[in-house]
Amino acid sequence: MGQRKFEKTPFEQRSAEETASTERSARTCAVPRIARLVLVHPRGLGEAQVLGEAPVVLGRQRDAGQLVAAHKTVSRRHATLCWDPVAGCHTVADLGSRNGTWVDGRSVNALPVYLEDQAVLRFGDVLAVYERRDADLRDAPQVSCEAVPGESLAARKLRVAIARAAPDLAPALILGETGVGKERIAGELHRLSGRRGPLVAVNCAALSPQLVESQLFGHTRGAFTGATGEQPGMFRAASGGTLFLDELGELPLDLQPKLLRAVELGEVVAVGSTQSHRVDVRLIAATNRSLAAEVEQGKFRRDLYARLALWEIHAPPLRARRADLLAWVDRLHRAWHAPRSRAEPPPLELPVALAEALLLQPWPDNLRGLQRFVHAYGAAGGEVEPDDWSARLLSFGAGPAAAPVAPAAVSGDTPPARTIPRAPRPRPSREALIATLEANAWSIRATAKHYECERKQITRWLGMYSIALPGRDPEG
Repeated sequence: MGQRKFEKTPFEQRSAEETASTERSARTCAVPRIARLVLVHPRGLGEAQVLGEAPVVLGRQRDAGQLVAAHKTVSRRHATLCWDPVAGCHTVADLGSRNGTWVDGRSVNALPVYLEDQAVLRFGDVLAVYERRDADLRDAPQVSCEAVPGESLAARKLRVAIARAAPDLAPALILGETGVGKERIAGELHRLSGRRGPLVAVNCAALSPQLVESQLFGHTRGAFTGATGEQPGMFRAASGGTLFLDELGELPLDLQPKLLRAVELGEVVAVGSTQSHRVDVRLIAATNRSLAAEVEQGKFRRDLYARLALWEIHAPPLRARRADLLAWVDRLHRAWHAPRSRAEPPPLELPVALAEALLLQPWPDNLRGLQRFVHAYGAAGGEVEPDDWSARLLSFGAGPAAAPVAPAAVSGDTPPARTIPRAPRPRPSREALIATLEANAWSIRATAKHYECERKQITRWLGMYSIALPGRDPEG
């Protein structure tokens, strides 16, 4: 009697297919859909270069499968970039280049160094930014690049978010640090909405605490001392258009229910009146505070937050779009120069050490801090040494160094020592671990120092990868 052939039931077949699909999705999600290297200094070195899973060599000449940085300080085969599937990021290693390789101000040798999103790489005198995002290269051409400039992935993602939210008349909430351009975003949301009325901008932090209700909703004559005439208020002034409430987190708690009523019912009641007025207004709000945290602390109404955040747009800080930072320097320089001359000003020529220092700063004041630097640097006219400018960046609101960014080298070939703790390194691949062990004479102690971890961690990796030490003292 022949062996019976068992076939899978439809349920078993479907379960197997779903399991395989889940495994494929997990593998896909582990790999970023986009990683690229953006050459930012000097100008004009070419387009951003996409990085995949295949190892690539960066050099000054276009060879097969090679990234090109056509500059005299870049060697023919300068550095190699490889994808590490275990760590989920790329690594970079120097190939014995003549002028060296740095990552976030730290010198790189033949051992691979892991790259985090927004890492600043230096090849000789060429600067590049490593961008890694789980997104594609989509853009929104209908959004003005004058209002929302930048070619970084973060800038493109922001323009896509604006394009999606603009046609809808539901309230929008713009979240972002000070100086990231929230008012520009509000202006673009209004322009793309197609509303014929005006854009009325109100800074809630500048409103008088005693008069904020009348300033927003209006008042009747004699409603309070000094009310000599009727005033319509900001809501009615923006009728048919958009009301932009900047610094929304500064709005007094006792006024928030009235704002909620205006948003939900489209009605306002002037101070001193019992009659409601219909208003046709699209509301856009912005804040540099975490309203979610304010809600939990009882400083902001949960129902108002939920009503205002039907569209939530996050404006990225400068440190999240480093590929655009030096272009912003040029843009701010032109804006500063425009009132002084009709001619197009020559671009600011930044030495590589100063450009690297600018890229590595966290810039808590964002564009406001960068604008202060551009103003001072342009006004000095090259009278101050570049190294002095690098040291003076803190005075322009660049802010203290923030992890995981390292201080930049401001002179010479050796960057200063880090004054902040490094973030833990990702787990290396088997090949990377073996290469590091071989470079350190198979010493566990030296390898643990390289990875900035305990020796027990190296021992665990050895067991996980089934790596046997070649007859040496395991304690090195």
